[in-house]
Amino acid sequence: MASKRQANFELLRIVAMLMIVTLHYLVKGNVAVPYEESQSMVNLTAWFLEAFCIVAVDCYVLLSGYFLVESEWRTGRIVSLLAQILFYSVLIPVAMLMVGMISTKNLDIYDWIGFFLPVETEHYWFATAYLFMYLFAPVLAAGVKKLEQKTLQKVIVVLLLFFSAGKTVFPVSLVTDRYGYDFGWFLCLFLVAAYLRLYGCAWLEKKKNSVFLYIGMCLGIFALWFMSSLLAGKVNAFSYYADMPYTYNHLFCLLGAVGLFMVFKNIRIKEGKAAEVIRHLSPYTFGVYLLHEHILVRYEWVKWLQTDGVKNSFLFIPHMIICVLAVYAIGTIVDFVRAYLFKRIRIGRTVRK
Repeated sequence: MASKRQANFELLRIVAMLMIVTLHYLVKGNVAVPYEESQSMVNLTAWFLEAFCIVAVDCYVLLSGYFLVESEWRTGRIVSLLAQILFYSVLIPVAMLMVGMISTKNLDIYDWIGFFLPVETEHYWFATAYLFMYLFAPVLAAGVKKLEQKTLQKVIVVLLLFFSAGKTVFPVSLVTDRYGYDFGWFLCLFLVAAYLRLYGCAWLEKKKNSVFLYIGMCLGIFALWFMSSLLAGKVNAFSYYADMPYTYNHLFCLLGAVGLFMVFKNIRIKEGKAAEVIRHLSPYTFGVYLLHEHILVRYEWVKWLQTDGVKNSFLFIPHMIICVLAVYAIGTIVDFVRAYLFKRIRIGRTVRK
């Protein structure tokens, strides 16, 4: 039992990926549009749902940091990640060419460079940031274990002041702010997760407190966006600031992610079929991301699923649920096939040796 993945954390991994697909449905499907374009209840509802899902990316990284700080660092994991990323970045355009969805005229040499160098070109920004975080993981893990608790607290506070607090408080564009789309922010999340693993947080160990933190921060994100959008017509600075609550390094987003993480940390899932299903599904979540976020797919799948037909009505809610589940299911199946093929290749190499 000790060697098994913890089902509660694996469930969070699944939930986080479902939330990420939901985020992409709402924004890339033009269901959630800027406030100045629509003040309808449908649009407000879309942004409300967005607020409760925006924490998902931070949760996904917190999960990794929480376990990496105590796990063995392996070069094989780097190779595995790169192989998985390349599988999608290269084979998706090949498959689309073969079935006639695109033609060679649609792709030039720079497109193919991006397909074959997905990390260097940030074809998948998350994959690039995550890979660099993993490379730094053994250094960070060794460092946090050497530091005293108070010193680690101070380091995290200073980093959050730089990466998060400034952009949260001041309605101005900061040159160094990349909205959390970089490995610098992922390193901050790693340290936060490492602190939770090593020292915990007594207040958040109570489930009602962690639930309150998650819900409170998500409501705060929506409220801050709404108020800033109303003020944007009077003060230009708020036109920029209105988008900030929906960025990954916003303080509300971070705190909401910590709250949701702690909710799942303290969930107890009874051993049985449900726990085993969760453990079987969770390893394929990254494949769901790599499939639907490929540059040739990321703005097309919402069109294929015809979000235009429902984006201006509350019918988008059942449509969204069906589409998100469908994307997750297809992504899981594809990544299951990918994992099977990789396993067969490894077995083949072992036999030949």
